[in-house]
Amino acid sequence: MLALTGLWRWRHNPLCRATDLAEAWVALVALALIAVAAPVTGALAGAAAQDSLQRSVREQRHTRHLVTATVVRDLGKPMTDTDPDTTARETRSRVLADWTAPDGTRRRGPVLADLESPHTGDHFRVWADPHGRITARPLDAPTATTHAVLAGIGTALATAALIESGRRLAVWRMVRRRYAGWDRAWERAGPDWGKAGTGS
Repeated sequence: MLALTGLWRWRHNPLCRATDLAEAWVALVALALIAVAAPVTGALAGAAAQDSLQRSVREQRHTRHLVTATVVRDLGKPMTDTDPDTTARETRSRVLADWTAPDGTRRRGPVLADLESPHTGDHFRVWADPHGRITARPLDAPTATTHAVLAGIGTALATAALIESGRRLAVWRMVRRRYAGWDRAWERAGPDWGKAGTGS
């Protein structure tokens, strides 16, 4: 809006310099790009992220399985859950456990169990890949959509910041050129331009 006001103000002004008009045009172009390119870029990035993440959701649903594990022994004090996909921090215990992989093989290893005080023989559920390796729970569709929306917003903001940085750089170069022109004009005026009797 300021760019439009600036262009209108300088349109028929006899004091308008070419650099003033150029700065106003640069601001107008930057404003138009921010208004159009940033949302479009954000929408495209969000859509691409959504496609990719929803594909991951479908893949993880097919390759990750809930299996029942049995505590063999407690391996230490409880740990705080650091899974970024959990909505609340859960207390987990590190235990040695046995479980059967989706392919039928028997597995044993250290895992985090959702048990406050695990005892030998306690059962709990864990996510495993087709070969029985413990893995994180699969990504769900709403979480994937949230990540995609955030990616779109971030891309739009980054695009707007890039355009604004380009505008500032262009204006800075124009101002530097203007100052250089003024310096050359002062040099032509001579060192005694303000002294009495100059030019006599």
